[in-house]
Amino acid sequence: MHTSEDLLATIDASPAAVAVHDREAWVNLYARGGVVNDPVGSRPHQGRQAIEKFYDTFIAPNTINFHVENDVVDGMSVVRDLSLETIMSTGATLNVPMHIRYDLVDEEGELKIARLAAHWELASMIGQLLRAGTKGLAASAKLTPQLIGNQGIGGAVGFMGGLRGVGSKGKRAATEALESISQGHGGAVRTGAGDDVAVGSLRGMTFRKLIAAGNTVSATVEHESRRGVILVEFGDKSLHVTSITAFGLRPNS
Repeated sequence: MHTSEDLLATIDASPAAVAVHDREAWVNLYARGGVVNDPVGSRPHQGRQAIEKFYDTFIAPNTINFHVENDVVDGMSVVRDLSLETIMSTGATLNVPMHIRYDLVDEEGELKIARLAAHWELASMIGQLLRAGTKGLAASAKLTPQLIGNQGIGGAVGFMGGLRGVGSKGKRAATEALESISQGHGGAVRTGAGDDVAVGSLRGMTFRKLIAAGNTVSATVEHESRRGVILVEFGDKSLHVTSITAFGLRPNS
């Protein structure tokens, strides 16, 4: 059995490798057939070769600082509540609030990341670039050929798919769902490990930092002395809530 400390140590190895630009160490954190979905809503990168190209495109040229606010371990998942500071090669600096979900697996006795799902808003990041003046425009001009060169036209189109999703309407729908839960009502809520949560036990829950990425709205939530993250999933091309998953809000967490 792997402990919470084991899972967190595996996750902490990711920003550590990014900080020193250790491509091999970063890529080796992923399981065979591992997936990087960054941002959620864009086309996922699956398998070692695709993950290497992701690193070459989005990590290698930049300085990236992780400002972690909270970590939650739930089953074999870790959800990190953070903001990411990216200093691009042109000097443009981006600060992006996000929630990252890491799903881990045991692979021959070693913990590996099976899936990384980064919840952040691509449109907001593009807006920051445009407001960064000449440095931002220069960064945009460099990113496009890097993206196409490493991943092809299809990869570039797949990345821009991160602009699609539930957006502000999804945030409003998620707010309604979370307010209902806070009042002791609402639909089924499950933990990251797949256990049911009694909705009444979350009465008085507060939430903030709503992020719409793809068909998901994530939110930082607090209840009594516990702090976690909730993911509200919507159906394709609809605002019908299909699932609500709470990380870090089980009574004994």
